[in-house]
Amino acid sequence: MSFIRNHPVFTFFVLAYALAWGAVPFGSFFAPGALVAALVVVFLTEGVAGLRSIGVRVIRWRVRWVWYVAAIAVPLLVHFVTISINQALGATAPSTGQFTPWYGLALVIGMNMVDPFSGPLNEEPSFRGFAQPRLQANRTPLAATAIMAAAITGWHVPLFFISSFGLHPHEALTTIALTFWYAWLFNHAVGSVLITLIAHATEGSINTSDLWSAGADASRESWLYAAVWCALAVGLLVFNRHFWTSPAPVDSIEPVRRPATVTEAVS
Repeated sequence: MSFIRNHPVFTFFVLAYALAWGAVPFGSFFAPGALVAALVVVFLTEGVAGLRSIGVRVIRWRVRWVWYVAAIAVPLLVHFVTISINQALGATAPSTGQFTPWYGLALVIGMNMVDPFSGPLNEEPSFRGFAQPRLQANRTPLAATAIMAAAITGWHVPLFFISSFGLHPHEALTTIALTFWYAWLFNHAVGSVLITLIAHATEGSINTSDLWSAGADASRESWLYAAVWCALAVGLLVFNRHFWTSPAPVDSIEPVRRPATVTEAVS
């Protein structure tokens, strides 16, 4: 037990890997393993107070409106840029009928946020709600996120080789870039997991590769999508480098015992 208390994040990732990868021999991947691992480690090391702390982050809604907009708009913009570049490089223009109406997209995003077997609901409370704050307690956001990117990308590796998921190894670049985007958003939105949950659900609710049949257009779209996210991540690192190399904001470091106040949220 002392090892778990002294190395909670390491223990969390070992357990998350074991639970998720345990289903690989059966041609599946147990995504809830990350959330189960976080809850187990928190309960063993911090008890009910630790579980409450994660819960506070998940329901922390009092943040500036701009972060709600960013959580939804940035993933949509990345998809738009990807489609535009792909068309400029020769891909056939998708028809209007291939796009879901805005109200349909809103419904899909909402369902993705609460789906107990989806990535967002299992990953955000565990990766951003548990691991990120603890790593940032004695590291810069840059160092903490670099560790997160390596660990999270490794956790996803089986998905690239199980045909039913339809993913490819180069999409690990997307996972790395998204880890930096979510970390940046989490830290700027007063440590709100709700905001990253919305962002993750939005990103995962859109599949632009379906706009083209299998072939050069679809393959190029996948690479372009990774490239656009990587460009965004590099931009965040370059143009907001002071944030990355400074101590993490107090609101995004454990422990959390109460919701953010209105004053804190708008300051």
